[in-house]
Amino acid sequence: MKKVLAVVLGAGLIFGYTSYDTAEAKSKVKTYKNCTALNKDYKGGVAKSSKIKNKGGKTKYKPYVSAKLYNANKKMDRDKDGIACEK
Repeated sequence: MKKVLAVVLGAGLIFGYTSYDTAEAKSKVKTYKNCTALNKDYKGGVAKSSKIKNKGGKTKYKPYVSAKLYNANKKMDRDKDGIACEK
């Protein structure tokens, strides 16, 4: 009985982990068409790290920090300071 229980629990963990893994792969980071679209979701833009400072002067909003989201939208960081679409 203990062996059967161990096999059933082991199979449940394996199949549960596999379904989680495929769900993780489906949730990709969103790539935006332009800064207007990105700023609708993230008013202050997207920063690569919380330690990044804006080179372009004062901004109204604090940027959202996410390395994955920044890398997906890196092309919109015109001044190459680590913050895409800062406002």
